[in-house]
Amino acid sequence: MAFVSLEGMEFYAHHGYYEEERKIGGKYSVDVKLELDVDLAAREDKLEGTVNYEKVYELISKVMSEEVALLEFLANQIIKILKSKFPDVKKIWVKVGKYNPPIQGLCHRAVVELSS
Repeated sequence: MAFVSLEGMEFYAHHGYYEEERKIGGKYSVDVKLELDVDLAAREDKLEGTVNYEKVYELISKVMSEEVALLEFLANQIIKILKSKFPDVKKIWVKVGKYNPPIQGLCHRAVVELSS
């Protein structure tokens, strides 16, 4: 087993509990870690033995473009789409961060991390 990760993906998206957040939009970060058997890729240099990073990014980008209220829901949607497209992945970790969340104080990011 191995871990394949994409870290530090950034998106401008229209998510948020409040209507104003969804209207204005904001900056979000996504990290994803996939646990899978990469034996074929490691032995034979074959893409079929791992996940295609470009496809992973494309799927996450698609989810990020759909307006939602909660980071928890967003992270779960990312897990669901990755599981459906990469059935050989054993476990998925997703971390979604929202820069400058609407709170009464200084906070760089609000972050939700889910795994499945």
